[in-house]
Amino acid sequence: MPHQIKEQRAQLVAEMRSMVERAQAEKRSLSTDETAKFDTLKAKVTDLEQQEVRASFLAEAERRMNGAPVDKSQRALESSVSVVEVLRAQMEGRALTGAAAEYSRETELRTGRKASGIFVPLSALEQRTTTTATAPEIVPTVHRADQYIEPFRNSLLARKLGVRVLSGLSGNLSIPKYATGTTTGWVAENAALAASDMTFDSVTMSPKHAGGLTEMSRQLLQQSSPDVEQLVRNDLSAMLAQAIDSALIKGGGANEPVGVLAAAGTQSSSLAVLSWANVLEMLELAEIANATSSSWLTSPKVKTKLAQTLKDAGLPGYLLENGKMADLPFYSTNQVPLNTVPNPDTGIAILGDWSQVMLGIWSEVDILVNPYSETAYTKGNVLVRAMSTVDIAIRHPESFVIANDIAL
Repeated sequence: MPHQIKEQRAQLVAEMRSMVERAQAEKRSLSTDETAKFDTLKAKVTDLEQQEVRASFLAEAERRMNGAPVDKSQRALESSVSVVEVLRAQMEGRALTGAAAEYSRETELRTGRKASGIFVPLSALEQRTTTTATAPEIVPTVHRADQYIEPFRNSLLARKLGVRVLSGLSGNLSIPKYATGTTTGWVAENAALAASDMTFDSVTMSPKHAGGLTEMSRQLLQQSSPDVEQLVRNDLSAMLAQAIDSALIKGGGANEPVGVLAAAGTQSSSLAVLSWANVLEMLELAEIANATSSSWLTSPKVKTKLAQTLKDAGLPGYLLENGKMADLPFYSTNQVPLNTVPNPDTGIAILGDWSQVMLGIWSEVDILVNPYSETAYTKGNVLVRAMSTVDIAIRHPESFVIANDIAL
């Protein structure tokens, strides 16, 4: 890991500094043995610097690919957390043990905040959400478990596109950002250069809260089947993961983080006339902004429209073919809205580098069970509250080009 390499390098540099300072205090040069040792340490430091560059590159590549933290040990712990076990322990009023207890304690230490209930990782709700659950233990009678009908849910794509995830946050976050730089120019002999200064801006993030309530039967939570675990994960993910994913794309309402579609500084283009030339114009705008890792995101209706529109007279093929448009990855989800204003009954297409979007996480998922809520209590059920605290910021809004006038 990069931080471990930095620690090793710091120790070696400190040892080298100690050797030099000792020789300076004795008013002498390094001895032959000290010089040899210094050169050996220097070679190790150089090697560690190269390792750090490689590790940082891999970490950034993995972050872009998965949109998730790259700490392997933390991910292993997260994958061991059972959401049903957390709910069952709270319902029975007993202390939590195992991976869930360890994760909740670690999260409290990292964030400096006490959970209202129990912290569970956001990834616990996102993992395996595409697996079809058979639910063989929901009702203790013979039934067709293989025919269990799950709800249709919107595809959650934003984080899969490579959003940067910043976890373990505590206070408000301010990230410095380059604004303008020095300028150069040609001058005549004996003419003065024009002075210019670098200026800086910042990208800020502050906690915003998303949550929901759901009622679950006592019997459901007492089941030990792994498929019941999956059902509970899916239900909670419908409340939180979809809300966060939606905010990444179109957030900007009351109390919401600001997503790509509502962000200031994005570029506008037009696909009112669906033509290859207009698609290329969007690509040009993205390239001028140096958005080199772009992909397309839109709604299913727009996807259908693009897939049945020929490029142009005299050009073979359709705008969207084989899951790509202009050789760039293409994704669609109902999370991308259709327009009501300013262009009613039209669709939206987003071309952008999603690694420029940052998802800051102050609190993973804080789960609290209330078995005494009056409505749930009378039925022997429990009320489950799940909340998460996050915010969204865009490093370079100009890396997104948006067309919001696609006729459907």
